[in-house]
Amino acid sequence: MTSNDPIADLLTRLRNASRARKAELLVPYSRLKADMAAILKKEGYIADFEVKSEGRPHLRIVNKFSDKTPAITGLKRVSRPGLRRYVGADDIPRVLGGMGISIISTPRGVLSGREARRQKVGGELLAFVW
Repeated sequence: MTSNDPIADLLTRLRNASRARKAELLVPYSRLKADMAAILKKEGYIADFEVKSEGRPHLRIVNKFSDKTPAITGLKRVSRPGLRRYVGADDIPRVLGGMGISIISTPRGVLSGREARRQKVGGELLAFVW
């Protein structure tokens, strides 16, 4: 089944897997999803991910738990196909006062909000994770 919004599909699968306390999940592969997973791993929200290419390529994402509590407590899709949201480098929002991260698609690739601020680059605000 194809999705009109593959980013929302990824976030929904992550949210459902963490709430169901599933150790891992599979999502159809795209470079954007792999870049988002790399940011989530770097920021400590998932334990690991890898690209599997037997048959159709997909991402295998390993959830991170602390005493059976998922590291991801919330996810929100910000820019969506019907309403794109772009931010400049000075307008990148902080998530929960710095307790969460924003994921931004920039001309320099997909970056966390903190990294985009450091590089002084704006772009499409994809999602918030906390």
